[in-house]
Amino acid sequence: MVVWTTKDLLKGLEEFVPVYETRPIKNNMYGMGFDHSFGLWFMARWLKPDLMIESGAFKGHSTWVLRQAMPETRIISLSPRHPEKYLRKGPAYVDANCTYFAGKDFVDFGSVDWGSVLKKHGIADPSRVLAFFDDHQNELKRVKQALKAGFHNLIFEDNYDTGTGDHYSLRQICDQTYITGGGHSCFKDSDEAKIRLKRKKFWKKAVDIDYLCGAGEAWWGVKGFMRDNFNHSNKQISYDEHVQNGRFIESVLDLYWELPPVAGPSLTHQTRYDPARSPDPIIEDGKFGLFQRLGLTRFETAVFNGYTQMVFLQVSVSPAS
Repeated sequence: MVVWTTKDLLKGLEEFVPVYETRPIKNNMYGMGFDHSFGLWFMARWLKPDLMIESGAFKGHSTWVLRQAMPETRIISLSPRHPEKYLRKGPAYVDANCTYFAGKDFVDFGSVDWGSVLKKHGIADPSRVLAFFDDHQNELKRVKQALKAGFHNLIFEDNYDTGTGDHYSLRQICDQTYITGGGHSCFKDSDEAKIRLKRKKFWKKAVDIDYLCGAGEAWWGVKGFMRDNFNHSNKQISYDEHVQNGRFIESVLDLYWELPPVAGPSLTHQTRYDPARSPDPIIEDGKFGLFQRLGLTRFETAVFNGYTQMVFLQVSVSPAS
């Protein structure tokens, strides 16, 4: 279990709202919205890492969020396109205390010589590093690469539910038939199929059985495929492979915590994610007074429409492995 509580999250929200109002990129379409911005800021502040790494910077909003959380801590940013390129067309953020592996200097997270980079930055203990991924890559691949580098604290921004998304996510990997509530039936007259069809009418990211299930009733990943690299790579995997992937993650997992939505859908008016497939919100439906008191009514509805089950992991390799 994480050491922070719902009370801590509420206190954090109260502090973060005025911070978020000063963001340089007001319209961060295709980037993080309010929920995940808060989650990243809150966890970075709580963990107080000696170094922060982000894989996938886009226009620099997540870099800005990390900087608000830890004003003096060094950041390493990896991104195929340098955020400064976006400055020509509109708001973007470039950080003065950040080492960029971006643009013509881009190096993928898995190809970096982290031992050398950490030494150069004066970091002796890789477990004191926070690695944040918003790069739409296979998360099984990223966990293995992080373990190889000795990193312990990982945050994945887009933790897509089974049947959705452009990459194989932790949520998909951990969705196993041997876990309570895991696994899915492809029988079209099942209760699950009927419920999914009904919920699809309300939530854009809800998945009905026709979309969930592929050939041979393959429901794992996305229709039996392990997606990678913004869905540019799309590998079909067997159910046995999927189970083995889940077993591997379990073997290295010390902690798995999904950020709850900031508030219930009747407050945020979000129409994207299915609340039945997400943790209970920090501010429950019906608590409009609290929602208003924290200043959340000042934001446009659109900033609450980007929730995709951001997840915090702590991983380590056991001595026996």
